[in-house]
Amino acid sequence: MTTYVIRRILLMIPTLIGITVLVFAISRLAPGDPIAMQMGLDQGIQSGQNQAARQAQLELYGLDKPEPVQYFIWLKNIVQLNFGQSFKHHRPVIELIAERLPITLTLNLTAFTIIYLVALPLGTLSALRHNRFTDRAISVVLFILWSLPIMWVGQMLIGYFSNPDFFNWFPSSGINSNNSDKMPFLVWLKDRIWHLVLPVLCITFNGFTYLTKIVRASMLDNLRMDYVRTARAKGLAEKTVIFRHAFRNSIIPVITVLATLLPAMIAGSVIIEKLFSIPGMGLLAFEAITTRDYNVVMAVATISGVLNLAGLLLADICYAIADPRISYD
Repeated sequence: MTTYVIRRILLMIPTLIGITVLVFAISRLAPGDPIAMQMGLDQGIQSGQNQAARQAQLELYGLDKPEPVQYFIWLKNIVQLNFGQSFKHHRPVIELIAERLPITLTLNLTAFTIIYLVALPLGTLSALRHNRFTDRAISVVLFILWSLPIMWVGQMLIGYFSNPDFFNWFPSSGINSNNSDKMPFLVWLKDRIWHLVLPVLCITFNGFTYLTKIVRASMLDNLRMDYVRTARAKGLAEKTVIFRHAFRNSIIPVITVLATLLPAMIAGSVIIEKLFSIPGMGLLAFEAITTRDYNVVMAVATISGVLNLAGLLLADICYAIADPRISYD
């Protein structure tokens, strides 16, 4: 296993280089001049003085060099975890990421945990009650939830549960109240949880719907296998048959989803963070795209690529742990 992990990590290096090439190329193909946008020069006549100021900014950020040279300089810097300066915030990108990443991870890891806590037992229950009322009711509810757009659900939640004309139970934006820095820890924690309820609900309903269907289908396949009938014929307790045999062999597809779900949730949190004004990586990426902040866009995209590769590697390791028959030697 150790040899396999080392080999996979080495194979990730050319993949990462390919990701950086694509990220750099796409960012440069996007229309608009980021320096001109920041200076407001794209909205009027550019005088000679403005042109000189623009040229100085281009030299400051290294954008006056040919694009292949810019790429290799950027690649050398990111190896040292130097993602350059933000055009908009005029701060190192790594500092912005260090501030925003914990917020996004808190949001998504909370949702991720809830998704698995709901989907695993719900999918198992649906499979055990196959073609009965419980199974059909769960399937109908999941189908309805899967059909709902996240943006629409978020707007409805804000409109009803953050509106003084209706319930006004939860805050509509932010991650904490304005005076949260003066709160005792337990009060601060309650305030943070209260702010997370609606955005976490928006993230989870789509994720656990998909995962529940995966668990149900996998459990149904294994419950029809000969080894399950044999285990029951031997007189084993039904709980042992289900959880020690059928469920354990159904976990492989769940691990596959695990490898891609968290990176996808972090990438998809752009919508949620924009909708609820949460100052995380998603909102940072949205602002960077709209202002053509190349360095921030490339940093966020590169980190998302690394998370996806790490998720795939973690899934392979979990395969071997879940099923001893799987060997990478």
